Amino acid sequence: MNSADLLADAFERVREAVHGAVEGLSPDDLNARLDADANSIGWLVWHLSRIQDDHVADAGEVEQVWFSQEWAARFGLPFPKGATGFGHSSRQVAAVQVQSAELLLGYYDAVHEQTMRFVRGLDDAALDRVVDESWSPPVTLGVRLISVLADDLQHAGQAAFIRGSLERR
Repeated sequence: MNSADLLADAFERVREAVHGAVEGLSPDDLNARLDADANSIGWLVWHLSRIQDDHVADAGEVEQVWFSQEWAARFGLPFPKGATGFGHSSRQVAAVQVQSAELLLGYYDAVHEQTMRFVRGLDDAALDRVVDESWSPPVTLGVRLISVLADDLQHAGQAAFIRGSLERR
């Protein structure tokens, strides 16, 4: 197994977790918050998708699918088009009202497809390329992709927990 295969496998695991947390949910369940300041499943999956889209598109020097496939218009969120959810307040989290599981998974799957095309084309040497010099030490592509995976898995796990909590009500 090479690095590209390993990364592809990891992103496929994220896809399984995201689909497991979202499939079949109603808009009410997607937008439910366990308390007044908690994240919803809809916000968590939208956010992990936006971060993955933003970071992978930047690393691959391609346009984010959020823009190229007009997902921003489909979601109709009350934020600047480039918002990713990073640093969102409780009020901003509440403003992410996802209309359907199909919409949310449609965007996630489009991001996943672009990500898979990108990672399958990588060789080991590409992972050493610096993609962000604003950190010390500078962030390499390999570190950036592991960061995205860690964030994705954490948020997908949170979404699965919320789903389980809602199903027990």
